[in-house]
Formats: sequence, structure tokens, C-alpha cells
Amino acid sequence: MLTNASLISEIKNIISQSRDNAVRSVDYQRTLMYWHIGQRIFEEEQNGEERAEYGTYLIKYLSEQLQPEFGSGFSYRQLNWYRQFYKTFPIMSALRTQLNWTQYKLLTSIDDAHKREYYIAESVKNNWSARQLERQINSSLYERLLMSNDKESVLAIAKGELIPNDASQIIKDPMVLEFLGLKRESAYYEKDLEESIITHLQDFLLELGNGFSFVARQKRIHLDGDDFFIDLVFYNRLMQCFVIFEIKTHKLTHEDLEQLQMYVNYYDRMEKLEYENKTIGILLCADKNNSLVKFTLPEENKSILASKYQLYLPTESQILEALKTEFDEFKKDQK
Repeated sequence: MLTNASLISEIKNIISQSRDNAVRSVDYQRTLMYWHIGQRIFEEEQNGEERAEYGTYLIKYLSEQLQPEFGSGFSYRQLNWYRQFYKTFPIMSALRTQLNWTQYKLLTSIDDAHKREYYIAESVKNNWSARQLERQINSSLYERLLMSNDKESVLAIAKGELIPNDASQIIKDPMVLEFLGLKRESAYYEKDLEESIITHLQDFLLELGNGFSFVARQKRIHLDGDDFFIDLVFYNRLMQCFVIFEIKTHKLTHEDLEQLQMYVNYYDRMEKLEYENKTIGILLCADKNNSLVKFTLPEENKSILASKYQLYLPTESQILEALKTEFDEFKKDQK
């Protein structure tokens, strides 16, 4: 027999799940309503002789007729959104029940189809809220992954069609840590950055991406009387390996890389199980010299990566410049 506590717990879970399902159902029905309205507006526009002028008149007229009775959800601006929503997602059966209207509004503003597909796949797979989706779009997540990978692989990994086999396929460079609330101008120690990451662990995991879980902070390693402490240890279930983070608030040096290599070697020899893949080490640094990284590490290196962090959201021009630099370096390496 169930105890009273177990019975209450089960019933509470049933109530919570039912409420969540009801909210999702209402959200989806509202999304479908907006899609159908957008479809009718678009179809009516196509029958107008002067399409651009008629479209403006039509939406303005509809707003005047609908808003007094149904409220601000049918303002001129909102009706324009519904029309654009239909144009962006013309196949109703392709709409995802896991996404709400706020998320679709964010997705509708993305012109690039590949980029939009990526955010849809990631939102569904990771159960992102609208706030989380907005943050990932604003932090240029898609573009940052493209710096180390190609469009097809980024999209395939997001859809679950491809299992990442290289750390560069899932580790972003730069990492955007604006959620830590640290000022760009402030001088601070590595322990300050580490403590702030732990305080905002959920946001940091979101920035890390798929498959990460937290393992340890200041992991102690004892080697013949000497103690060493690894800043942060995570595990990635997609790649089936430990991921070690060392935080440096200065421009990285070859000594930093050598220290991290020692930690990676220790985990591979002492912590890793036979079926697991090799440990990955990430130097999260304030600045880096790509040539120093390239020539300090072996040519076949896939275990150690350096990722620059920034404490503010990147601008579009910064992302474009970073992509151009990455492409120029790639062309240089091919010569």
C-alpha cells in the first residue's frame, strides 16, 4: 500500500502535469489562431489590386474593427506580426506544439532559414523558455558556433542527427557571460568569476549548451605531497567525457596551457572509465593568442581548447568581424 505521503506526492504531480499540459494546450491554440488570422490577411492582400497600399489599409481597417472588442492583441502592430508569422511559417502542420507565441515572434524576426531552424531545434530539444531563447539569439549563439563549425553540422547536432565527436563542435568561442552581472571595467580575481558562475550555474549551463552537467568546483588533486585545485569540472553526456574548466582573468600563457594539460592527463588516467572518451580541457580566459595556442599544443590536439569570455552581449558588427577573422585564418591554414 502507498503511504499517505506517497499518495499526496503522486496526486500533486498529476495536478502539476495536468496544469502544465493545459497551459501548453492554450498557448498552442492561441498560436494557431494567430496563424489562421495571418493566413486570411495574407490571402486577402493577394486579391488587392495595389498590394502594398491595400495591405496597409486592410490591416489598419481590421485593427479598428477588432481592437475595441478583443483588445490590444489585435492592434495594427500585432496584426502585422500575425501576417509575418504566416509568411515565415506557411505550413501549419510544421508548427511545433512545444513552442509558444512569444517564441514564434522571436523566430519570425530571424531572416536566415538555417539559423531559424537551429533555434527551433534547440528550443524544442532543451525545452527553452521564451526568455532563454531570446537570450541565446541576442548572444548570437548560432554565429558563435559557426566560428568553429559549418552550418550543416551545427544544424545536424541541434536536431540530434549528428553526435558531436570534437569539442570544437559544442564549445563556443567566445563565451558570453553577461548574466554574471560583472562590469567590464572592474578588476577582479579568478575566484570572483568562479563564484559568480556557481551562483548563476543554471545560466552558465545554458551557455555551455547540450549535454552538460555540473560535477565539482575546486576539485582537489593530490600528487606526491602537492595539492592542485581544478576550478570547475563538468560532464558532457553527448560526448561521454569530463570537461574541465580553468578560469584565467588575464591573457592566457603557455604555462596556463601546460597546467590544464596536466589536469586533463590526470583525469584521463585516474578518473575516466574505459568506455568514456578522453577528457576535454577548456581555458576560459580574458584574452588569447591563437598562434600561441596552436604552437604550444600538439598538431593533433583535440583535448585542449581556449575560449575567450566576454561580460557583455556582442554586437552584430563584432560577430561579423569575428566570423571574418575566423574565415581568414582558415584560408591561411589551407595554404
